[in-house]
Amino acid sequence: MLRTLLLSLLLCTVLRGQAQEGIYVEAGDTLRYTYTPLEPLPETDSVVQTPARRNFLRRIVDYFGDATVDRTFEKKIDFTFAGGPSYSKNTSFGIGLLAAGLYRIDRTDSVTQPSNISIFGNVSVSGFYALGVTGNNIWDHNKQRINYSVVFSSAPRSLWGVGYEEARNNDESTYVEKNYRVDGTYLHRVLPYTYLGALVSFQHTRGLKFTDESYLHGEKHRYTATGLGAVAEYDSRDFIPNPQEGLYVSFKEVFYPKGLGTCGKSLWRTTFTADSYHALWKGGILATDLYAEFNSAGTPWPMLARMGGSYRMRGYYEGRYTDNDMITFQVELRQRIWRRIGCTVWAGAGNVFEQLARFDWSHTLPNYGVGFRWELKKRVNVRIDYGFGKNTSGFLLNVNEAF
Repeated sequence: MLRTLLLSLLLCTVLRGQAQEGIYVEAGDTLRYTYTPLEPLPETDSVVQTPARRNFLRRIVDYFGDATVDRTFEKKIDFTFAGGPSYSKNTSFGIGLLAAGLYRIDRTDSVTQPSNISIFGNVSVSGFYALGVTGNNIWDHNKQRINYSVVFSSAPRSLWGVGYEEARNNDESTYVEKNYRVDGTYLHRVLPYTYLGALVSFQHTRGLKFTDESYLHGEKHRYTATGLGAVAEYDSRDFIPNPQEGLYVSFKEVFYPKGLGTCGKSLWRTTFTADSYHALWKGGILATDLYAEFNSAGTPWPMLARMGGSYRMRGYYEGRYTDNDMITFQVELRQRIWRRIGCTVWAGAGNVFEQLARFDWSHTLPNYGVGFRWELKKRVNVRIDYGFGKNTSGFLLNVNEAF
């Protein structure tokens, strides 16, 4: 009788549509059942609500805001695109485009740091243009890596001759330099943070429209060289494009066989790099860089060591001071200021010389400067630097830290 009464009440409630939620218990049951009726469908077609469209500026802000989030575990490759005006002491004002990407070859491997790739193009009012790709592949729990660089460029350049004295005393001459360069290095970890490997390098340089060919000292306008070499490195940096801690020491020996180029003889080059990175306080990093390059006697003018540029001795015109050998040293303080904004100050010195036996301390050139940093991607910075030297200064814009 009780069961019949309960069922009758339930039926009446459903038919009338008055109950929104009810709990029904049958005698002997140990579970409670809850039933919530669906809302009645509207008589007319429903209207799909779409989110309000963001304006163009808001989309740009959101795009770069999301760029600093590490999505390398979610995406095959996480690219960020940027473009705008560019400038350097060598190339003058121009327009540059950049695609910076981070990725993981094995997205289940959280031990290996992300690999990176940068694809860039640049055109300037001086007639300079360049197209290139640089980056590194890291895999197998940091045990193996490949570093690579492919750059094609054409640039109006200045030339003062070879050596410190000619750079100081000669008048400036001009020419157009077309350069094609491919570099690749494979490294395998043999001990903790210690790598051994091999490298290959190809370079073709052609000079045109020289205003004073006497500065070449009778050398040809065009040279091609292919190099094969060995590499030994110690690398405990936490992130290659923008290290915050660790030590990097590299020794490279490259041999350029006579038969694989047009240099007229076999050549060799030795380079040594020692970088260190230490956290001083919150957001403050002290970075130091020692670099040395030694070329064999008879190295053609396009392959000599060139002081200046975007990485070392910033503020000097790259190529004014050039010779067989070069040593540079710099110390840089990097400080994050607020969110994605940071700054840097540095000081350093450099010297070019024909051979170690003729090294002259009085030819050592000073260097110092200041810089602004903006984080384009997670720990990938766009940098604006203004460097000073002996009777010179220069402004430049680039991506990733100088070292």
